[in-house]
Amino acid sequence: QVQFVESGGGLVQPGGSLRLSCAASDRIFRTYDVGWYRQAPGKQGELLAQITYDGRPDYVDSVKGRFTISRDNAKNMAYLQMNSLKPEDTAVYYCNKGRKYGSYFPWGQGTQVTVSS
Repeated sequence: QVQFVESGGGLVQPGGSLRLSCAASDRIFRTYDVGWYRQAPGKQGELLAQITYDGRPDYVDSVKGRFTISRDNAKNMAYLQMNSLKPEDTAVYYCNKGRKYGSYFPWGQGTQVTVSS
């Protein structure tokens, strides 16, 4: 099993930026597509972006053009650069396998992102 530790969240004003990091515990991480997910209070969790094991990204419409997913397989790391943040981006953000696998590694603690003036 791979364990994840997410970091980089915080409080930011609308229009601001944050860069989230995801540290994976095992190099098997390199063989999987990775996704960034978020869950806002009272809402279902949603997938925001995925990146294939070899670096091809994909985004949902709500973050396309604002968020950039990347990975560094040598470091067992994934990242989510978030720009032009909006209050509706407020949520706890998680990383895990991409959605196509139909199952997930244990979820980490996530990192809280709060967008507010």
